Amino acid sequence: MSTVISLPRRLAAEFVGSALLLAIVVGSGIMGERLAAGNTAVALLLNAIATGAGLIVLITMLGPLSGAHFNPAVSLLFRARGELSTRALLAYLPVQLAGTIAGVLLAHAMFDLPLLQESQHLRHGAGQWTGEIVATAGLMLTILGSLATRPAWTPLLVAAWIIAGYAFTSSTSFANPAVTFARSLTDSFAGIAPADVGGFVLAQLAGTAIGGLLGGWLWPANPDT
Repeated sequence: MSTVISLPRRLAAEFVGSALLLAIVVGSGIMGERLAAGNTAVALLLNAIATGAGLIVLITMLGPLSGAHFNPAVSLLFRARGELSTRALLAYLPVQLAGTIAGVLLAHAMFDLPLLQESQHLRHGAGQWTGEIVATAGLMLTILGSLATRPAWTPLLVAAWIIAGYAFTSSTSFANPAVTFARSLTDSFAGIAPADVGGFVLAQLAGTAIGGLLGGWLWPANPDT
């Protein structure tokens, strides 16, 4: 018999996972920039590896509790597929956002930086928005495809996609509206200027729709439909 996880426990898992994910993303960006001595490629590599490794741990550990979304776009996708209730969706979204902000503050605290910052890193333009559409659509396909074919591999495959996205997309694969907003609060390697958040989020929502529609056709929530 499967155990029903209460909503408070699911929300706690989403908050913890979102917070630790951003602590990893921002913290490894800060560490990478300090160690790389101006070599951006080295900083990006460390940032990508740390994020992927962290995702494997977080999804494996917290997936059985909340589904390990840590991402409003993923939660919207599962609501559209009828696999997440409206009540849970409305609870997940603010918790994910609060968790990502807490993770940024935690990373700043670990590195003795001002807790409150405003990013100056400009990230905009058709190329970067296209990169976010590709990164987010690919993430949705990775999630739906792995759950349909190799559920046990989902943490590894999601992490592998994000690591690849750091390297091959022009935007370095944010693929997460909450993460995007939170990263506007750090003027570190992982930051994004507040004025550029809106364009990224719109691209992510477009990618979610594209990946969700294609994934829903390839692996329908109800195979009989």
